[in-house]
Amino acid sequence: MSTRPRLLPWPNKAGKRCYLVTDDNSKSRLSRLADEMEAAQLNAGNQLLGHAGEMLVDHKAGKRELRFLAKCLCQALSDALLVAESRGGRLPVADGEPQDGPEDGPKLARGACE
Repeated sequence: MSTRPRLLPWPNKAGKRCYLVTDDNSKSRLSRLADEMEAAQLNAGNQLLGHAGEMLVDHKAGKRELRFLAKCLCQALSDALLVAESRGGRLPVADGEPQDGPEDGPKLARGACE
């Protein structure tokens, strides 16, 4: 049984994308860890978004705080886009439809928020 590689929500030591290939219907320990990491990343982004809303209405927020907020929001958005790409790549494909590979589709802008 052949399966598409799963894009993992963390980079390798060189900062490159990591993929998982498994044929166990996503029940492996690494698959569960990736699911938990995705959930944690999305939850952190949601919490950050709430904090950002509060901070933006506070007219006392300084330039440094707003720059830090922007950097954190960039990272959260990057994480969310990676999760979306990974989950989209795992959607079932109907018969007769072209099957995109990991190299197809939009690419995340690397380093844009650094």
